[in-house]
Amino acid sequence: MCYDLSVSIKTQLFLAEEQSGTEVAQQLALKLVPQTDLPLHHSSGFEHPTLLAYTQASPQMPHVAQWGLIPPWAKDWPQAQQWRAKTLNARGETMVSKPAFREAAQQFRCLIPVDGFFEHHHHQAKTYPYYIYARDASPLVLAGLASEWVDRETGEVLLTFSIVTTRGNALLTKIHNNPKLAGPRMPVILPPEQWHRWLDPALDLSYPTVLDSLLRSYPEEKLAAHTVARLRGREYAGNLPSIKEPVAYEALPNLS
Repeated sequence: MCYDLSVSIKTQLFLAEEQSGTEVAQQLALKLVPQTDLPLHHSSGFEHPTLLAYTQASPQMPHVAQWGLIPPWAKDWPQAQQWRAKTLNARGETMVSKPAFREAAQQFRCLIPVDGFFEHHHHQAKTYPYYIYARDASPLVLAGLASEWVDRETGEVLLTFSIVTTRGNALLTKIHNNPKLAGPRMPVILPPEQWHRWLDPALDLSYPTVLDSLLRSYPEEKLAAHTVARLRGREYAGNLPSIKEPVAYEALPNLS
């Protein structure tokens, strides 16, 4: 699963800077960032933070998007709220067949660049948070599904997204050991050669071989992880830079 992210402004705009230059990225920062909740040193998806996503319709320029996909056929805001609480993640293996994700999977995919993500490890009836990030500190580009929902009462158009997940790699197998789940999961992290492919309108995910080639677990050797302070409850410090700093827990054995 992927319910907690760390996202900086620089990381969110690096794709725009790569494709359109530094000046364009700076203009986007001035125009779009004030409409978001960035920077997100830590944010839970259940808070439905607003950040930036690169869609099939606009692969070079990001758009403001809210985490928690609302299907276009949600009839009103109460129903939209119910849906977005259940669509923070889209299971990659079944997204093409699920009504909430089916249209987005084929026609409205997106990329979400992040600094890293958090997962909880279960040990002796307690949970311990880990921060997972690229070993070389480069951005992680997550595969997402997007949806535009129109509020019929106000006419407002809301762009929302879900993060696609897949089987956990060896690192996540050690960390993400929730006994309530069938197996470890992780977000689909796309390597650079797959970024444009994920946004290609001609890509047909109904072919199992195509889907399998995109849902590969990210190589363990390219990721690093360490325990951090509590992300839930009274001990949670909030959306602060220090939330990603290593914290040791005496009761927790070394997972290496």
